[in-house]
Amino acid sequence: METITSLCKRRGIIYPSSEIYGGMAGFYDYGPLGVELKNEVKRLWWNHFVRMRDDVVGLDSSIVHNPKTWESSGHVGGFSDPMVDCKETKKRYRADQLFAAPILLTESNEEVGWICVQEAADDDMQSKANKQAKRILKSQGRKGETFQRPFELKDLTILPPEIVETKVPNPDSNDGKATLTAPRDFELMFKTSVGAATDASSVAYLRPETAQGIFLNHRNVVDTCRTKIPFGIAQIGKAFRNEITPRNFIFRSREFEQMEVEYFIKPDKVTDDDGNDVGEGEDERGWRVQHQEWLEESRKFLLSLGIREDLLGLDIHPDTDLAHYALACTDVTFEFPSFGVRELMGIAARGNHDLKSHQEGSGKSLEYYDDVTKEKYIPHCIEPSLGVDRLILALICSAYDEDIVAGGKKGAGEARSLLKFHPSVAPIKVAILPLLKNRDVLVDKAREIHDKLKRRWNVSWDASGAIGRRYRRADEVGTPFCITVDFETVEGDGTVTLRERDGTEQIRIAPDKVLAYLSEKIDGY
Repeated sequence: METITSLCKRRGIIYPSSEIYGGMAGFYDYGPLGVELKNEVKRLWWNHFVRMRDDVVGLDSSIVHNPKTWESSGHVGGFSDPMVDCKETKKRYRADQLFAAPILLTESNEEVGWICVQEAADDDMQSKANKQAKRILKSQGRKGETFQRPFELKDLTILPPEIVETKVPNPDSNDGKATLTAPRDFELMFKTSVGAATDASSVAYLRPETAQGIFLNHRNVVDTCRTKIPFGIAQIGKAFRNEITPRNFIFRSREFEQMEVEYFIKPDKVTDDDGNDVGEGEDERGWRVQHQEWLEESRKFLLSLGIREDLLGLDIHPDTDLAHYALACTDVTFEFPSFGVRELMGIAARGNHDLKSHQEGSGKSLEYYDDVTKEKYIPHCIEPSLGVDRLILALICSAYDEDIVAGGKKGAGEARSLLKFHPSVAPIKVAILPLLKNRDVLVDKAREIHDKLKRRWNVSWDASGAIGRRYRRADEVGTPFCITVDFETVEGDGTVTLRERDGTEQIRIAPDKVLAYLSEKIDGY
């Protein structure tokens, strides 16, 4: 991951926020290439899930809602993470991201202390636990004694609070001394004030998720767009969470962007005000079927962007881990370097909890009238939710590669690092390279091609250095195609050299055919 973060900063993809003032944990800025990559991802998602469908419409709701929104949704008073503090180092940790276990001697089974490690890939956690156990035994004068492995690691929310307070050290401990507090809740919403006053009446919150803005506008969309069940409302927008310990680069940050659809469906059973069954949902289109369809469509989208299939997985939440209102939830996971398998996106069947809660909180009916069956009901919804920043990180991790290409001293080959972005998502689609920067005839022809292509895509101009070095610069930022204007272009048959990034193959092509060729490769048509 260090290689990825270094590349991102060096090539203008992602910077630490406020870096000249020492930065600010959990916040990042997207540089010139990063913002292009981010915009491409959002454009492709919008095209796939909104414009290419007849049953989904878009929305852009405000970041600040009426505070009662968060009372009805359960976020006020219920949106928190368990945290622990180290009384010595003053560091703060999420309790569910710390894992602990007793150190048991091999022969006697005697407990001689506890270890504690931060969440990571399983092998990494075991490795860190082994090292900490050895340090603790050394501090006790037990160097060389063996202990039972592997450790049975449990996160601190599972352990009794008295165990955490009296036995568990911090993850950096060398002596095993218990220094952690018992887990306690930590408010995740950012507060702000609206208006001139700064008293309790002015308190509002930056939204911690984009979904509630969709639920608040459900009735507006139904009334103004004449949408019929089933239909979806899509939104891309910023959300904010006061994470206890933001970590793993842009995977977990305090300001992030979400791409979500709330897809409203008929409930499998329809009841009247007294709770009596008055209708049945269509069996073949029940929530289970539609949840599976959205899961498959979401995975198909991720693969279309160039995410490596071998790094994707599924995590089906057992019923015991579901929110009280949820019918089902399945995560599409991705195996990141350094910190292992993590959630990339979630597809949840949320029932009608959200609309029902806002109907009760606002006193306004959010029922849907089905003019075909003549029934009234609160729709259920399927929610595919994807974090833009997590997807950006997964794309970069999928695309990063190192190989050997022709060149180098005595033909031994030349090492290069590259980003194998799918052409549709690459921040720069084409690099235009005049063979020599001091020959006007080459520069003018290259500029002509550059100016034509930039009307369609983001393209770059690079006229400095040897042509091989310019190819490497383009490869490192994921540019899928390079066009070189050489003397054959201006004195010969008029063709240009078009080079493909991954295999470095080159073809000669007439300038008037370049646009059609690239359009097929980049946009698929």
